[in-house]
This record gives sequence, structure tokens and C-alpha cells, in this order.
Amino acid sequence: MTTPDDLSISWQSLLEALPDGTALIDVRGVMHYVNSELAFLTGYTRDELIGENVQILIPPKLKSMEGEARRQYSLDPTSRLIWNDRDLTVLCKDGSERSVDFALSALTLDGVHWTVGSIRDNSVQHAAEQARIEAEQHFRLAFEDNMAPMVFTDLEDRIIAANDAFCAMMGRTRSELIGFDSKPFTYPDDVGITEASHERFLHDEIRQVRYVKRYLHKDGRMIVVEVSKSPARDKTGKTLYFIISERDITEERMLTAQLSHQALHDPLTGLANRALLDDRLAQAHSRILRQGGNGALLLLDLDDFKGVNDTYGHLVGDQLLSAVAHRLEGVARDTDTLCRFGGDEFLYLAEGVGGTDEAQLIAQRFLRSLDEPFLIGGLSLEQRASLGVVVWDAHDAEVSDVVRDADVALYEAKRLGKGRHFLYVSGMHHNVVNRFSLVQELRQAVAANELAMHYQPILRLSTNEVVGFEALMRWHHSERGWVPPGVFIPFAEQSDLILDLGAFALHESIRAASEWGGSKELLAEPYVSVNLSARQFHDPGLLALVRSELDACSLPADRLIIEITEGVALMEVADTLKTIEQLTNLGVGVALDDFGTGFSSLSYLALLNPMIIKIDQSFVRPVTASIHSDRLLEAIVSLGHNLGMTMLAEGIETRAQLERLRDLHCSLGQGFLFSPAVPFDEALSMVGTSFDF
Repeated sequence: MTTPDDLSISWQSLLEALPDGTALIDVRGVMHYVNSELAFLTGYTRDELIGENVQILIPPKLKSMEGEARRQYSLDPTSRLIWNDRDLTVLCKDGSERSVDFALSALTLDGVHWTVGSIRDNSVQHAAEQARIEAEQHFRLAFEDNMAPMVFTDLEDRIIAANDAFCAMMGRTRSELIGFDSKPFTYPDDVGITEASHERFLHDEIRQVRYVKRYLHKDGRMIVVEVSKSPARDKTGKTLYFIISERDITEERMLTAQLSHQALHDPLTGLANRALLDDRLAQAHSRILRQGGNGALLLLDLDDFKGVNDTYGHLVGDQLLSAVAHRLEGVARDTDTLCRFGGDEFLYLAEGVGGTDEAQLIAQRFLRSLDEPFLIGGLSLEQRASLGVVVWDAHDAEVSDVVRDADVALYEAKRLGKGRHFLYVSGMHHNVVNRFSLVQELRQAVAANELAMHYQPILRLSTNEVVGFEALMRWHHSERGWVPPGVFIPFAEQSDLILDLGAFALHESIRAASEWGGSKELLAEPYVSVNLSARQFHDPGLLALVRSELDACSLPADRLIIEITEGVALMEVADTLKTIEQLTNLGVGVALDDFGTGFSSLSYLALLNPMIIKIDQSFVRPVTASIHSDRLLEAIVSLGHNLGMTMLAEGIETRAQLERLRDLHCSLGQGFLFSPAVPFDEALSMVGTSFDF
């Protein structure tokens, strides 16, 4: 048998010269010759490999594959097997694996069949191929499988590739997109946005761009997208194509719009809120400064709205506010701004009004819109409002002054009786400032004990004896001197200060009455009569306050008379009747003051059934005495007698007036004929006395 030693030296030289690692292998797989390249590639020496089975170079994972390959090859030794399309490796001496291509070829020498096995190092190619595969995977992840919509466009801005996310966003297939630019599915008003940026790219004016535009989905929906576009360039900087990433921001824009609306609108009524009104007002003011013309501001406040919340609860109150807002919107102009200013106040900004007449017509239209009752949860509610109007032009002051002036006009509207509008005129603010200063000083006067109660005696006209005193508040200002009640009481009634004054009057008067003692000739000790405002008489805490003050001074309840005017009594008839009943049950009497100057409804008079009716001084001493005025006085006194009520005449100043009242059998009287209101000490000296007339 021929052995490798018998080979000609030329074969060894030939195998050694081969660039691939080569081994001469017998039919058992034993290597009889290896060249230097194979030793180099595997890390062995040639001597370590010669005589070893080729399996020493086969990784465990490939042994079965290698064995099957040699078996197949043995069936046809003349064939040639080349594997360069498989992931093959050779096992090196250090245990590492090297990526290789593999080939088997037959060699017959002197009738003996040999196998020439060759391996070629392809690690560089393998690494490149692996990098290519990884790049393709990265591309697939970055483009095809990306959740963000992406497209590639050519230099003509036509789509050359689109991923699934973009197709889904547009509701279109690739065939409907590729080859076209974006115009066919761009919202008509936004055509030109993409084209303009593309031209800038072509002229090298920009390196990348981001913009927002609107598309049309295949189903017709509008989509708002944020587009990011940049060019792909070669090594020389030449633009090859454009990479465009898009983000659907439709819901984001809707949410932003919703949040913006919520930030600038009242959540209950949906009207503009104060922040939006301030912005609109500033813009209107700027336009007037530039262009001239007039603007009007109307401040509307619901009259006695607190009573709705107190009586029916805040849920009904909120529903009523929404209904009022809807009514006001119905008469508002589209070019103007209606705002819920806060609480139960609404502000209306009217631009381009012709002047004060047009502004007042708008005010009247608003007030008339509230004429019809509101149906809220089965309730029929009447709701009126007061409205302040101010008209301004380019010569007027800052915007804040316009709002202030509207508030001043609203104050005047309420002061004049509510349910009406009032137009601001120059100088009103100064008067309001004076009133405000007076109210502040009045608050300080309460704390500084500058207020005092004076007492005007009330006489039984048949005997001239003192049976009671009417308590009247007096204020001696440290700088202004005596401030008449007719000046400061109306101001106090516009705020909660009136409650403080009323509580002070009750406390001082009850304390004074507790120190008055009657003479033995008098059947009863003198009573004290205290005037209450509408706010205090209808205050839920009135009964508790009266009871507390009476108990504190140990004053019998029948020595206290509460005076109210007809206007107060008829303001809330149901509440008035309830309060009168509670006071009567307590033992406190009620007097109806200024009778004849208000409604003078006989049905209401019988319903209220006061203990005392005070005849207004205009009937006791009329401006012009006549038979008619005398008969009217007679009728009033007779009416009281017939109803079983005590009649008290106010403002008696002459003996003739006194005699006439005696002739009519009027029971009680007071006036300057007897005495003005005097301090406590002087009133105390009158207790138990009779005047000599």
C-alpha cells in the first residue's frame, strides 16, 4: 500500500502552497498531512494534528452534521462538496471557534482514494454579513416595525416607502401611498406647508424641519400631525432621499383645547370666566385706543339670589345660575363677550356701541330676558337683576377703572330699588369713595364706642304719662360732628355692618330698659321700641339674639317692641309672618312703622296683625292742612281701633295737633312737642313722669 511518505515532494509543495487550511484524510477520517495554514487557523502544530482524526477539529454541535456529510461523500468519492452557505465553525486548540467555509474533494493516488479537506477563514465576511443582518433588523425596528408613522420620500417628495404605522394612521394601503406626494390626503387649507419646507431643503436653507399640518383620513376624518423631516445623504453630502417621522397629535390637540377652554371658561355655565374677560377687555381697550369708537361694560348682579340658596339649596341655585346664563346668552351679540364674573355676577363686554343710548338698550334687553319665571326642578322661580352700565372711549382711563365704574353703577342701581339698570356718569366714583370711607369710619366707630342710643319718650295722650321710649341711634364723629342716621344707616344697610348696628341697638336698648322703673301710679314700667332693618328682621339668628339679650338683662319680653316698616314687612311676607309669630310667642310686641307711606294694603295689615300701628308724621302734620288730610287722619285712627290695634302718632309738634289726636282717641304719641330723643340719663329722669299740657 502506498503511504504519504511515498508521495512525490511536489504534492506536499502543492498542498503547502494552497491558501486554505488543508488536510489529507483517509477513509477513517485520520489526517495524514496538514499544511501550515490549517495549523495556523486552528492553533495547533502540524505534528499535533497529523495522525489525529479530523473530529478533533469539529465543534460538538456540528459533529453529527460532519459525520453525515462524510458518509454521503463516501458513497460517491468522485464528488465535490462545498459548504459556504452554512454557519460552520472549526474548533481551535484553545477551545474557541472560528467561522469557516468547508470543502471536500476526492484525490486518488496509485489507486488509493484520499479526501482533501479544506477550510477557509470567512470570519471577516461572516462579521460583515452579521453586521448586514443586524443593520436590517435595526432598520426593520426603526422603520418597518416602528410604532411611529414613518415615510421615505424621493427628491420630488414622492413617497418611496411607508411603514405600517403610517398606513394605519392614514387608513390607506402602501399601494395607495407609494409614488404619490402628500397633496391628495392633505387637509385643503394646509396644502403648501410641506411643499414650502421641501423647497427650502432643495436650496440647502435648512438641515431639518418640524411643523404641524392636517391630513384627511380615508374615512374623511381630520388628523393633526407633527412632522419631523430630515435628509439622508451620501459620503459626499449629496441628498439621496428624505426621512419623515410623523406623530398623530389629534387627541393631544383636542385635550389641549379642552384644557384651554376649561382654563378660560366657567365650569358651571360654560361662559367666559374672569381670566378670558380680562384678556378680551384689554384687547377691546387697545382697539379703541387705535381705532376710536366706544365700548360698553355691563355688570349684572342677581337680586336676592342668596335667598334661593338658603331656601332651596345650592343645587337649585346652581341650576338657576345656568338657566340665567342661557337666557343672557340668548340676547347677547355674537361679537361680544358674556362672562360669569363670580358668584351671581355676570359681566358683558360690548364693542362698537354707538353710545349711551345703545348701551342702555342692551341693558334693558338683558333685564327683560329675566321677566319670565324659571322652571327649576318643578319650582317656578322669579329672578330679577340689577345692572350697572359704563360706556368708555379712547379718552378714558385704564381697563381696571372701567370695571370699577361698572361696579359703582351697579351699586347705584341696587340702592335705587333693584331690578333696574343705572348708567355711570362722571363723578360717581368720588361719591362712592366718600360713602365707602364713611362706612369704614362707621365700622371703626362701632369698635371705638362712638355710637350711642338716644331715647324719645312715648306718651299716653289721654294722661300725658310716659309709657315707653323709641330707641334711636346717634353717631358723634370725632371730625364730622353729629352724623344724621339718615346718612349712615342706608350705607350700613348695603353691607353686613347693619347686622352689627342692629345687635348694638338691641343690646343697649334692652340694657337701658332694664334700668327704668315705673312710678306707683303707672300700671306698667315703660317699654323700649327698637327699629330693625330688613336684613336684621329677616336674619335667621334674630330670635336667638333677642332671647339672649332679654335673659342677660332680666327684662320681661313684653317691655320690648320691635319696629319694622311696611316695606320690610312685605318684602318676604311668609318669613315676616313666621318671625312675628315667633316674637309674639316670646312675648315681644311688633309695631308697624310709617303706616300710610308704603303699600297700606288692608289685607296685609290684617294678616300681619301688629300690636302697634305708628301713624306717619306726614298725616299728623301735613304740609298743607285741609279737610281732606284731616279726614284721612281720622280714617287711619278709626281703622286701627276697628282692628283692635294700638295707634301711635309720630311727629307731634303743636298743641293743636295733640288736641286733634285726643279728639280722635289716638292712644299714644311722640314728637318734639314733648321731647326730642335724649341720652339715657335724661330719659331716665322722665320715667314715671307726666307732661303738663
